[in-house]
Amino acid sequence: MKRVISSMFFTLAVSGGAFAQSAPIATAEPMLWTQTISVTGNGTVQITPDRVTFNVGVQTVAPTVDAAVNENNAKVAAVIAALKKAGATDKELRTANFFINPQQEYNNQGQLPRIIGYQVSNTITVTRTDIASAGRLLQAAISAGVNQASGLSFEVSDPKRGRDEGLQAAFADARGKASALAQAAGRTLGRALSINEGTRAEVPRPMVMAKGMVAQEAMAVSDVPVESGAQQIRYAVSVVFELR
Repeated sequence: MKRVISSMFFTLAVSGGAFAQSAPIATAEPMLWTQTISVTGNGTVQITPDRVTFNVGVQTVAPTVDAAVNENNAKVAAVIAALKKAGATDKELRTANFFINPQQEYNNQGQLPRIIGYQVSNTITVTRTDIASAGRLLQAAISAGVNQASGLSFEVSDPKRGRDEGLQAAFADARGKASALAQAAGRTLGRALSINEGTRAEVPRPMVMAKGMVAQEAMAVSDVPVESGAQQIRYAVSVVFELR
């Protein structure tokens, strides 16, 4: 009985050894690394603005708060009426600023300053899509009593205008840079592996500002000459190209 059991154990052991020898041995395959080059491209487009914005205001000074406010209210009402008569609508006019400042007199004897009057200022912001009417609106406001003006600027209302053209120009710039670098290294440029869009940036435009204008002197002048010009918008992309 013992002999039979030993024979069976030997058979199983041999079979198990044969099975172990027939199992495949795993081998590590070499990893392939793609060589790349990273560059940044820039593209600029010029767009004609389609919106104009400017501020007009009235500043008055009187011995009392009530007198300064009432005088200011009357003049601002005249300015708003003149702007509407020149073509501006309610949606295009917005009160941007209103403040009251005491006018103080100082002495050299160490005494507290004495209030001698009050200054009241009220500013209206005008936003209009008809750029050609900007000069006419400015002149209408000045003739109606405006003695402060600032913030004349021209804008592009739709941020998507020129976007495709700008991004394509930025990518072409990036490919040109990468191709030149690859050629210098004795390589050729492959496909674009990744593309990241940068931040859109508007080239700063000069701001027109005028303060202390006298309405009586301005009445003899024709419409204020304004030119919108073209607005430059820059686009940037970062691209990773394959090197071959």
